Amino acid sequence: MTTAEHFDPTHLLSFDLETTGTDPLTARIVTSALITINGRERDDLEMLADPGIPIPEGASKIHGISTEYAQEHGRPHAEVLSETIERIRAGWRAGATLVVYNAAYDLTVLRSLEPSFTVDGPVIDPLVVDKAKDQYRTGKRRLENVCEHWGVTLGNAHEATADALAAARVAWKLARAYPEITEVTADELMLQQATWHYESQSGLKKYFENKGQTDRAATVNTSWPLQA
Repeated sequence: MTTAEHFDPTHLLSFDLETTGTDPLTARIVTSALITINGRERDDLEMLADPGIPIPEGASKIHGISTEYAQEHGRPHAEVLSETIERIRAGWRAGATLVVYNAAYDLTVLRSLEPSFTVDGPVIDPLVVDKAKDQYRTGKRRLENVCEHWGVTLGNAHEATADALAAARVAWKLARAYPEITEVTADELMLQQATWHYESQSGLKKYFENKGQTDRAATVNTSWPLQA
């Protein structure tokens, strides 16, 4: 990424995936939502994919999409993947900041499915920023919890468009609460988020190690915005 622009909370491309599983190295896309926000203009796109594999019951319970429904109504998985990546690249070319809640998951899914995918523009991860700027707030940091804290209406949780819109609104609230994130360059904000994520996850990893939970410690990802 070579941009020197600042994070503009009024020019965003908010992105969310619902998938077949929780492991970004093996998950496939079920729905992909991309919401473009430029001032008062907003454009929503949600694509349903046939992932080409059975959707596990646990995943279907979360996002409400069954294997049969995806097979009947979904587009070919490769098409949805390709269009998702092209729209993200187009957003960066247009100067938008990509908003992704828990970016290390969704962006790693794209990289795992398409190794040519790279992060070539600015990303803001409301999860990472919220944790870094309010380290001592107790409670969970799932999107629904963070939305409640910031007074953002979520709608149907785990519905890709609803999640993407809520993430964009949280990002806007964070920019108002912590204007310093809009004053550094996009490159500097990317570095800050990578550092914040590393520090937070390293602390979690150490906690598991001290508890003797080495298996859980081994699963903690410290890399951002893509898992190493």
